[in-house]
Amino acid sequence: MPEISRFFGVIIRMYYDDHEPPHFHAIYGSDEAQIGIDPIKLLQGNLPHRALSMVLEWAALHQAELKENWKRLHASQTANKIEPLK
Repeated sequence: MPEISRFFGVIIRMYYDDHEPPHFHAIYGSDEAQIGIDPIKLLQGNLPHRALSMVLEWAALHQAELKENWKRLHASQTANKIEPLK
């Protein structure tokens, strides 16, 4: 499960050959959520409000890169790292 970014204690991962719709996993402590890429929204799971807000902001800034990584991983290619939220 490639880690594609990390910021403020949040780890962002995407899995090879994961199920549709295109999404990524955000992990913060013991909490985990699946976040849809297009549209950007919480699909499943739970994060504290502040962490979720940061993840959604980050995803909006990097939506095109997230889409590209989804395609790359489903073509058995390596995911690219994405700049963290600053």
